[in-house]
Amino acid sequence: MRKHSLLFLSLLVPGFLVLGGYAVVQAQQKVSSTASAKRWSDPATWPDKKVPGKDALVTIGRDMNVVLDVTPPALHGLTINGQLSFADNKDLELTTEWIMVHGELEIGTEAKPHTHQATITLTDNIKDEDFGGLGGNDRSDRGIMLMGGTLNLHGTEKNSWTKLAQTAAAGSNTIQVLTPGDWKKGQTIVLASTDFDPHQAEERTIAAISGNTITLDKKLDYMHFGKITFDVDERGEVGMLSRNIVIQASPDADQTLFGGHIMAMSGSKMYVSGVELNRMGQNMHLARYPIHWHLIGDAQGQYIKNSAIHNTYSRCVTVHGTNYLDIENNVTYNNIGHCFFLEDGVEHDNQFVHNLGVLTKCHPEAPCVPTNLAAAGEKRAAGNGQQAKDVLLPSDNTAATFWITNPNNTYRDNVAAGSDSNGFWMSLPEHPTGKFEGTEISKNTWPRRTPFKEFKGNVAHSNYDSFMFDRNVAPNGTFGVTGSSQTGHENPADANSKAVESIFEDLTAYKNRNGAIWGRGELHVFRNVKLADNAFGFTHASGEFGRYAFTSKVIDSLFVGETENVGNPRTDAEKAYGRSLPKVDLPDYPIHGYEYYDYRHDVVNTTFVNFQDNDQRKAGAISVLFYASFGVSSNNAVDHVKFVNAKPVYFPPMERKWANDNGGSVAYKTAAIRDHDGSFGGGPESYVLINDGPNDSIAVDTGACEIKPTWNAAVCKGDVGRMNIGGAAPGGGGRGAGGGRGAGAALYGAAGGPGAGGAGAAGAGGPVAAGGRGGPGAPGGPGAAGGPGAAGGRGGAGGRGGAGGAGAAPAQPPIVLSRNGKDFTATNGTVRSGTEIKVTTERPTVNLSLTEMEKGSWVIFDLPGFTTAASGTQQNSLDALRQASETSYFKDKSELWVKVVSPGDPGNGAPGGGASVSVSRDTAVVTAAAR
Repeated sequence: MRKHSLLFLSLLVPGFLVLGGYAVVQAQQKVSSTASAKRWSDPATWPDKKVPGKDALVTIGRDMNVVLDVTPPALHGLTINGQLSFADNKDLELTTEWIMVHGELEIGTEAKPHTHQATITLTDNIKDEDFGGLGGNDRSDRGIMLMGGTLNLHGTEKNSWTKLAQTAAAGSNTIQVLTPGDWKKGQTIVLASTDFDPHQAEERTIAAISGNTITLDKKLDYMHFGKITFDVDERGEVGMLSRNIVIQASPDADQTLFGGHIMAMSGSKMYVSGVELNRMGQNMHLARYPIHWHLIGDAQGQYIKNSAIHNTYSRCVTVHGTNYLDIENNVTYNNIGHCFFLEDGVEHDNQFVHNLGVLTKCHPEAPCVPTNLAAAGEKRAAGNGQQAKDVLLPSDNTAATFWITNPNNTYRDNVAAGSDSNGFWMSLPEHPTGKFEGTEISKNTWPRRTPFKEFKGNVAHSNYDSFMFDRNVAPNGTFGVTGSSQTGHENPADANSKAVESIFEDLTAYKNRNGAIWGRGELHVFRNVKLADNAFGFTHASGEFGRYAFTSKVIDSLFVGETENVGNPRTDAEKAYGRSLPKVDLPDYPIHGYEYYDYRHDVVNTTFVNFQDNDQRKAGAISVLFYASFGVSSNNAVDHVKFVNAKPVYFPPMERKWANDNGGSVAYKTAAIRDHDGSFGGGPESYVLINDGPNDSIAVDTGACEIKPTWNAAVCKGDVGRMNIGGAAPGGGGRGAGGGRGAGAALYGAAGGPGAGGAGAAGAGGPVAAGGRGGPGAPGGPGAAGGPGAAGGRGGAGGRGGAGGAGAAPAQPPIVLSRNGKDFTATNGTVRSGTEIKVTTERPTVNLSLTEMEKGSWVIFDLPGFTTAASGTQQNSLDALRQASETSYFKDKSELWVKVVSPGDPGNGAPGGGASVSVSRDTAVVTAAAR
């Protein structure tokens, strides 16, 4: 296959291009308003008085207006400088190698759609032509190209897709649908998968139709679910693939993957409705897509609607450097690479409304080699998919049905019904890339700081990840699994302007093999989302680490662990269980609805249904990312949350096979969830803390907490915050985090604060081969004074990197914490106000810090062998210390007691802040002991 670049715009309309071709120009050729229509079949129409014959190169002159009234013999090529329209009194076919449009090609109009069958077939009998005359890598073959021309295609079909009215059983040859409209016998439909496997989509021909009942030409191989179950609409979509206007490549394209293409260049216009595009797109050729607006600029009024794009070889609808388009009510099926494609990130004010995308693939036959966060126990394709030679872009090996590079566009009521990888993927460059890289318009466009215009009513099912709001693309097209994020600003050009909320409403995601929603950024609000039958429902990472009031909120939403949709069980484990499973390699994977990740997240007025343990697997409504190494906040909260047949919380034992983060796992080991209203049964402002044996919190005791053995947690009353014993001075550099997943670019900058340097960053894991594990991270260097301690990078494709090194600082003696007769070796974790803790260590100095606690909350530390506190008020007795309302200390004969009192907390989960005291031993005593 050939992989070509597109560098030719300056050759097309010199002098009109501004900012990489973004200016709008008028059509270069117009049909004379006085030209009268003449019939193709009339010899008098043609300058040589001969009707074009087989293999002719036909030119319709500028002042010609020709009506195609017959099916001509196959042509070599057709240039339209005037106008060509199809007669609407019979079915017609036009076969040609290519069509160049400087004037207008019309088959029906918006006011008067074409009613008969009209077919244009693009052949490839003459190889490697360049009908555009552009030369080099920009040669154009087998397509319809508009250079200042107009394409008017208007068929009759308006009802592009509907839903099943009831479940269609495997083996049935009839289905019930909601609204068949004017669908007819002989037309082709596709039933989307309603299970985890997108390849359960099935193409069928209508053998008969009566009311809402459709008889199929052959029986279904799979069950297709057709119910609203537990208030989640999982009714499978049925798409109409047939249209009375067809643009297609000849059947040989199925062997070469070199199909037809439609491309509108600067100054051109396309108005397309009710059209079928079949065997289109040229695999591994840039800019040769089924339909493609290329650098048009503002294109108000142009559209593709009510159309079908199926069995194609490279994308579906491409919008490149073009704004204000309407892409509405289309259906796509069996396509390769990103399907609905915003190319460079400069595109804005386009509307994608009520489109259905079924079965998006990375390759014609081979599986994807994706860059994602899979569980360690899942089987993975070998290699680094971003470096593969058989994809147009590095991201095409993690293909998305909707690829979104600029938030300033509308996505409403679309469905991503089955992808080998992603459903919707918001992958935002810092500045527009590609043709616009380095231009002024690129420098002034900030997609990652642009608010989402509208993202509402969208549905994603039968994908790996359904809604991906992360993994932003770099200028070279690569991306990491962590890194940059999206936070909208009133003025995107000014990072210090007011940040605004991004609202995502009425989203539905079900039967996704991994996550339903994964986000990264700040002030993201998810309202009325319904997530069901997924491996896990919702995960969101921080973008700017406590800079804003919150990272994400899920409000008025519904999570369902398992519904009536049992899928199509195929493996022995699935058959024994009686339903399909999200991860076939991990039949015991603990399903869960919401998982907390780093920093501030809230779940409000949300219901969780059907998360109960059974013999097959454990479950829990709420958990923490398996097994998070990065920032965690005890302010992560729930408020007015309900549980129906659902175990509220589950922290599974740390089995590597289930995790996508197997680094230090500090966040998971110290998990805490704040309960504002008592939803977990502990009363208002209580907390759920991990209590699984190995990672029991020192905050847990039977007097203030109720142990929940099946949760691996405890529900505790009282104020809970975070403590760090033994770290650097206040706000010191952060500990190096776990190494990264395989080879990849992005680093995850985590949380140290100002102050003395701590341990340095952990290195990223090395690249991997054949799905193996990355090597261990390189040791981090010492943190620079006053600088943040960075977390380890997590790369892109391949397996996971090993744990990061601990940094260059020499090893310190251990610290043991003791409370209620139990010893704890974890010195970074949760703590409850009013707790007294004994600290035993041979270290000469220790720092005691508290964060995320209410004003006045306190913890007392008993430090045998220590003599000096660097700050605080000295008290003359232990009783006086216990009564003190400010940070204080008391020196006894052989030990130091320190009461650390919280000054309060802003509640946004920001690292740093709080209160801390540095304590030390008498150096003479330490020296004597050493001797």
